[in-house]
Amino acid sequence: MAKVTIKVNGTNQTRAVEDRTLLVNFLRDELGLTGTHVGCDTSQCGCCTVHVNGRAVKSCTLLAAQANGAEVLTIEGMAKKGKLHPIQQAFSECHGLQCGFCTPGMIMATAGLLKDNANPTEEQIYKGLEGNLCRCTGYINIVKAVKRSAKLLRGKAR
Repeated sequence: MAKVTIKVNGTNQTRAVEDRTLLVNFLRDELGLTGTHVGCDTSQCGCCTVHVNGRAVKSCTLLAAQANGAEVLTIEGMAKKGKLHPIQQAFSECHGLQCGFCTPGMIMATAGLLKDNANPTEEQIYKGLEGNLCRCTGYINIVKAVKRSAKLLRGKAR
């Protein structure tokens, strides 16, 4: 067993976990943060994307013990005081979801993309989201949502 302390969505969380516990399982099973989804167990779908120390990562590829001392942001930490984050707002406005299973990972990946590139081209959006799979939408509205997110975050929304 390993004792880990991880700051999750601004709050320190200390737990004893098995050495083999994945970060995604720590978030879901230990903390009850079920917005981070497990889609493939092979790091190919991106449904488990969270931010670790400010970088988008697939939480099924990281052991909880490896995140000891880190800051983790999950989909639950995006909204503030009941107000949707601009990326969440854009996904809703642009219908960038259907079943919603991939949506938390897409939103977290989008946040990572826009942190590095505030005004991406369509090609850059597709490249930035290529590790996240959606089986429903065909990506057209997801790309629209990313473009809208970029505008909202730059304060140029209409």
